Amino acid sequence: MTTAEKTKTRTAGRTRWTIAGVLGVGSFVNYVDRVNLSIAGPEMMREFHLSAAQLGVVASAFLWTYAVLQLPIGAILDRIGVRWVNRAAAALWAIASFLTASAGGLGLLLVSRLVLGFGEAPTIPAGWKAIGQWFPRSERGRATAVFDGCAKISNVLGIPVMAFLVTVFSWHAAFVFTGILSLGYLLVWWLLYLTPKQALERGRLSPEEFAYLREGGADDEDAPRPSSLAGLGHLLRRRKTWGLALGYASYTYAYYVLLTWLPGYLEKQFGVKLLAGGFYTMIPWLVAVLAQFLVGGIVLDRLIARSGDETKARRIVLVVSMLVSLSVAGAAYAGSVAVALVFLSIGAAGLAVSVPAGSSIVAVIAPEGCSGTLGGLVNFVANMIGIAAPIVTGAVVDVTGSFAGAFLVTGVVLLAGIFCYTVVLGKLDRMPAAPRKETA
Repeated sequence: MTTAEKTKTRTAGRTRWTIAGVLGVGSFVNYVDRVNLSIAGPEMMREFHLSAAQLGVVASAFLWTYAVLQLPIGAILDRIGVRWVNRAAAALWAIASFLTASAGGLGLLLVSRLVLGFGEAPTIPAGWKAIGQWFPRSERGRATAVFDGCAKISNVLGIPVMAFLVTVFSWHAAFVFTGILSLGYLLVWWLLYLTPKQALERGRLSPEEFAYLREGGADDEDAPRPSSLAGLGHLLRRRKTWGLALGYASYTYAYYVLLTWLPGYLEKQFGVKLLAGGFYTMIPWLVAVLAQFLVGGIVLDRLIARSGDETKARRIVLVVSMLVSLSVAGAAYAGSVAVALVFLSIGAAGLAVSVPAGSSIVAVIAPEGCSGTLGGLVNFVANMIGIAAPIVTGAVVDVTGSFAGAFLVTGVVLLAGIFCYTVVLGKLDRMPAAPRKETA
């Protein structure tokens, strides 16, 4: 970056980073809403006399609506916009939490988790779309690191807070707390989030910063939009779509393996009890958050700025970080908890660093006006494959009696992801819009 470009960046303004903070807080609240059931689950089982299988159904109910709605929600975002969709979504987060807190049995628990999945479906594609509109291409790595890193902070801070509330008060308190937290975020979003053009018109964004965004390749929120089915069909026929979707799915698979099986691995491999396991589990996620903020965002943006070759810079970060993430396989052969945590922390850091480089590609290659649709499609594919991660891991452990095979499977999936991110995805240029005859 030249001296003139650096000066322009400093003088343009920083409203866009306030928006990044708003998106990050929403991501944090969103994921805290998801972890509370895992902490409150044992108490709920005792109170409602639920079996482990029934609690498993309750836990999975969230994904039924969440995953299925990824395709339509992307198109809805492109039509209605991030601002109003996320207002409705945050209200549903609060409703779902309060419904859970007031539940008297299995039926209302299931309904509340279905509502939560419905409300949280827009979060990731909406965040990606907002970043595309609010940030020039040279800063999307850092913006995406803030957005996704705050989600992982929920694993560091959310779990102990939920455990405290359940232990000191009751499981109801955990859901009342997340309901209030969601209402607080709804107020923050309602007051602070505008599109760049709306912010410019209301005096919240300077003309200099608006020009900086547009000159840097930020998406135009008023770009023509194809009809929902035409836009989706057009994207499904593009090779780049599948390269990005399957590459991101490999990360999601590995992430779900760690998220769902890390405590079980520590208990089975080393006999670590629940309380100590909860503390140990925080360590890899804390390392991952630090790596994502410091490396995944800052290093990526600097590589792009210095090289001027966006494809090369993103590929370097993606390939190196995903190769580093293969370290999770070493945990299966560790002889102590300390050694296992080293492998797991390195692997989690690699996964975290890959996210800004991978997910920010959505806004880079999506046709104008279609970043929401592409984001929903990518997240749909990722979650469909990610859902299989805890099932496959559990099946391999049952058959082999150890996590070695399961971690090796995860390594193979990550290698396949590298192939998709590089060979299948190809050059990172914007895909052409759907032909006019396909638009409504």
